Amino acid sequence: MLSKLLQKLLAWFARKAIKKYKPVIIGITGSVGKSSTKEAIYTVLNSHFNVRRNLKNYNNEIGLPLTVLGRISGGKSLARWLRVFWMAVGTVFFPEKSYPELLVLEMAADRPGDVSYLVNIALPQIGVVTAVGPVHLEFFGNLENIVREKEKIVENLAPKGWAILNADDSLVLSMKEATRAKVLTYGFNEKADVRALEVEFDQELKKDVLHINGLRFKVAHAGSIVPVFLPDIISNTQVYSVLAAISCGVAMDLNVIEITDSLRRYQGLPGRMNPIRGVKNSLIIDDTYNSSPDAVKIAFETMDRLNISPQAKKWIVLGDMLELGRDSRELHQELGADLFRVKFDFLVTYGKLAQDIAEGARNAGMKKENIFEFNKLEEITNFLKEKIGRGDLILVKGSQRMRMERIVAGIMANPKMASKLLVRQGEDWLG
Repeated sequence: MLSKLLQKLLAWFARKAIKKYKPVIIGITGSVGKSSTKEAIYTVLNSHFNVRRNLKNYNNEIGLPLTVLGRISGGKSLARWLRVFWMAVGTVFFPEKSYPELLVLEMAADRPGDVSYLVNIALPQIGVVTAVGPVHLEFFGNLENIVREKEKIVENLAPKGWAILNADDSLVLSMKEATRAKVLTYGFNEKADVRALEVEFDQELKKDVLHINGLRFKVAHAGSIVPVFLPDIISNTQVYSVLAAISCGVAMDLNVIEITDSLRRYQGLPGRMNPIRGVKNSLIIDDTYNSSPDAVKIAFETMDRLNISPQAKKWIVLGDMLELGRDSRELHQELGADLFRVKFDFLVTYGKLAQDIAEGARNAGMKKENIFEFNKLEEITNFLKEKIGRGDLILVKGSQRMRMERIVAGIMANPKMASKLLVRQGEDWLG
């Protein structure tokens, strides 16, 4: 009862603030890549406008209005919540000269109705859809319901607004039929309005140890081709985030050269395909923020393109993928079969559901002696510390609740950097 009252009060104050200050709102939704896209958009636009974006996981019915109001959660403290609302009164009823010109708002959808609720609070002028895939099937039931929910962000745009859509995802691209707004598409597709060309890893071996400098590619838009370099970035998912950000810049009347210049300051978020030096001069690919079948397959593709020394080994460490509903076992097994097509040496699984990944890999022909199954995180950490060698490459990925970042913390070369480099390092997670 109290939580519902809290939601209603926050929504009311947020609507009043938006009505008063009239910021341009950029809404972002999708099954994967929302947070990285939000950060890329913020990086591009913050150089030219006064911009605010969601922090942490402020992308739901509580977090989004808090972002609009520029406040942090009161948590379990009544006193802190009273302060939140007292400050909200000030924002709404008195002038706040520093209120942002733009709000970049990630809009999560864990259940049907989530995006509709958030759009009703903060109606975007620019709507971005990253990708649609089989996540939260436990609540949505099927992919079609996910599409319908994500579509709400562009369905409600005004004719003068912009729908920014991933041209490489047919489910997202089909949303152009559901909007009255102008449409900008992005991707690798030759028909995309903002297109990535000639993507390549900047990687090198030094004394049999892999070093990753970043990702290079070119962006084509409206007859112009501009080079982009993303330091320390290794995943094509980050390219998509950057393309969406460039599209937002174009929609805000910035030129592509201005936009790409801003991207030199772009940094990937913790737990999203981040390279971290591991023990014994190994290299960890930390993708522990969350997991889904599509996201794991993208991680596999990246692992396949990273070149280690001939004597080094590639390890894939996977935890359960949660909230997949009745198709969970089949999706885990299919992932195990897909994994067998990747060039790697050893599979390590954590959790009951991940055992189906191992089964899928065995059924596809992977040698049993190269598959290791665990039910305790500390056992995996100790096992990897003993087994990994110089120059090895280790991908670590699993759903949030699996806490796979603890494995990364246990095998990284400098554990003191965990608070800076890893996800879920706040007191609310570690306490």
